Amino acid sequence: MRYAVKEVYYTLQGEGKNTGRPAVFVRFSGCNLWTGREADRDTAICPFCDTDFLGTDGPGGDEYSREGLVRAILAAWPGEAPLFVVFTGGEPTLQLDAGLVDALHAHGAELAVETNGTRPLPPGLDWITVSPKAGTDLVITEGQECKLVFPQPGMDPADFLGLSFDHFLLQPLDSPDLEANTRQAVDYCLKNPRWTLSLQTHKLLNLP
Repeated sequence: MRYAVKEVYYTLQGEGKNTGRPAVFVRFSGCNLWTGREADRDTAICPFCDTDFLGTDGPGGDEYSREGLVRAILAAWPGEAPLFVVFTGGEPTLQLDAGLVDALHAHGAELAVETNGTRPLPPGLDWITVSPKAGTDLVITEGQECKLVFPQPGMDPADFLGLSFDHFLLQPLDSPDLEANTRQAVDYCLKNPRWTLSLQTHKLLNLP
């Protein structure tokens, strides 16, 4: 098995309940909701994606063997255990497999994934964040976080409260209307207190 990885980097988690936690991020190349090419954005299922996941040319990016990727992740972590790894993309479930999960667990790592929830996950992940996108069908309906980019036309946050997640978070859509989207998300959380506001603090702090 080889993995196409855009980048491997060490930073603070910027979103969700783990905000501020040091982590090694593994950004896999590719997504099932957009090609990553600007020419295709207008026809993408998820046209508001704010991430470059195309290719393997980012910091630490490469075509990795399983052993090579584990070595790169361990090399990026500066401290003692527990190592915290966040798999993201793109859509990490296109490549993430049980073999990689098991290999990192053997090093005592705690493993998180950020997924759009449209594809099955390998077993054994410690923290599952699902970010639903309009126009898709969820196959992952339980985990630690349901983190909904808001607002999305045709998506009502109330429709997700019956799912088996520990936390429900609204994250303002980063667009030219970010200020209005943030006010709308704040207002929704205040009126519907099962939802918590999630801000992209890595952007506020200019972190990767």
